Parts: sequence; structure tokens; C-alpha cells
Amino acid sequence: MTISDPPVWDGTSSDPNDEQFGDIVHETSLEDVSEYDAVFVGEPYDGAVIGRRGAREGPTAIRRALASVKTHHFDDGPVGTVGDLGDISFDGSRDGVAGVQSMVADITADVYERGSFPVFLGGDNSLTVGNVRPLLALDASVGVVSFDAHLDCRESLDGPSSGTPYRQLFDEGLDKLAVVGARHFETSTAYADFLGEVGGTILTADEVGRDPLQTTDFALDALANCDFVFVSLDVDVLDQTAAPGVSAPTPGGITTRELYTMLRRVASDSRVVGFEVVECAPPLDDNGRTVDAAARAVAHFLSGVTADA
Repeated sequence: MTISDPPVWDGTSSDPNDEQFGDIVHETSLEDVSEYDAVFVGEPYDGAVIGRRGAREGPTAIRRALASVKTHHFDDGPVGTVGDLGDISFDGSRDGVAGVQSMVADITADVYERGSFPVFLGGDNSLTVGNVRPLLALDASVGVVSFDAHLDCRESLDGPSSGTPYRQLFDEGLDKLAVVGARHFETSTAYADFLGEVGGTILTADEVGRDPLQTTDFALDALANCDFVFVSLDVDVLDQTAAPGVSAPTPGGITTRELYTMLRRVASDSRVVGFEVVECAPPLDDNGRTVDAAARAVAHFLSGVTADA
């Protein structure tokens, strides 16, 4: 498995004062990733999806939408420096989902080891295993904040899938998981009980609606003893009106404004070492709503990460 050359980034505005992501994201290589405040890694794979596929087209679509987004945040000014490594190539992968997860972990380990802050553009939720596994090999405690409608703690009865990543990661040594934006009637009692038994935290979309920042602080407090924190965004945490282009869109989700507020708060935590966006499926979208929401999520997270860089 290799990494392909990244696309050429270009801004779309004719106004020279309009700095856009297309103007600040630059092609880079593994040898140079430490020169940037953050670096994109595309993961165009959706072979593990439970439900409708299409997330393999997420990385390209998110980049395209993000290129025309301006870099200025009113509180923190412009986003810092961003590199793009390109996409992991899954062509010819015949080792099943577990094999893909192992191959992804080999590459992501190299990214972490070079002192980079990776932003993984998925791809389906099974890739979370490969994105987090290298952190579990460190002599440190690791927690995940997962913005998701689902718990993704299914048992791997027929092998891993997009519904099993956190069951797998707990088996491999994950210390804590806080799921933010979970939806009622979207999970089974057995999986809710499992997460409770391993000390996980579930914060529902209802709680987010009452106070997004307080809910985020609850999530971070649940991971207070963790040395490193990884942040995962499954775009289906958004209400289906904002994100129809996901594998399993449902009503009752959070709003884009709530999500962006929470992402910025989490991103500002100094323990955060990586971020992923998964389950954005452009072929299932409606007029680009989901892709635009995902691209803006990346922008808000990067603003939080690079504010003090």
C-alpha cells in the first residue's frame, strides 16, 4: 500500500484578499510533515461499511469543498500551515478489513512518529482502528472523543466492520471512550451496556442541544486521566437534514453550529494528537450538503488546533 500524490490546491476567488484553504494547503511528503501545523491524509476506503457505501469518495470531495473556504476565524484569525500527504492507495488490497486496518496502522504510525498532527479524511469508520492503533503502542494512556450517532462497539462476529472499531480498540488497550451526540433508538442495549462496563461515557444529542460546550467539557473530563486524545467525527452525528450523504442518516441529530462549537473546544485541548472525518459519502449526498458540512468541520477543527501553534 502506498500514498498517492496529493491533488493541486487552488483558491477559487479572484479577490487577492480572499485567502482560502486552496491557497494555504501545500503538497508535502513524509519526510517534511513536521514542518506543518497539521497534515491531511486521505483514506478512500469503504469496504467495511454496514449499510450504504460511498465514503471512499469522501477525501476528494472534502478537499474540493474545503479549497474554496476562507481561512479566517473571527476569534483566532487565519488557520495555520497545512500540508497534504495525498491518499493511501487501497488498490489490490485482498486481506479483508483486518488487513486494511493493519496496513493503515503501518502508515499512520510513520506519520505520528515524524511529529505531525494528522487529519485523516475518510473513508469508513473501520479506519479508526488503523488511525488510533499506533497511539496504543506508546507508553501512555489513550482516549477517544467520538462524535457519532452510534457507539460502534459491535462484536466482530464475522470480522471487523465499520461498526466494530471501538470494541477492537478496547481489546487492544484503549483506555477511555466518550461518544458525543449519540442518538436514542440507534444502538442495542448490549452495546450500551458494554460501553458502561468498560468505563465509557455516552453523551446524547439531547444533551448537546441543551449545552454544547458543557457537553464537550463532560467528554473531556471523562478522559481526564488520558495522556493522549484522538478525535473522531462520523458525519452521521449531524441530523439528516444537514447530512443526508452518510451511510445511515437519521433524524434527531445535532446541528452544524453545535458540532463546530464542540470541535473547536476539543481541538484546543493540548492532549489532542489526531483527528479524523469518516462516513462522508458524496454519491449519497443532496446538493453537496454533507460534503460542505464535513469540509467546514475540518476548517473549524484546524482553527482550534492551530490557534496557538
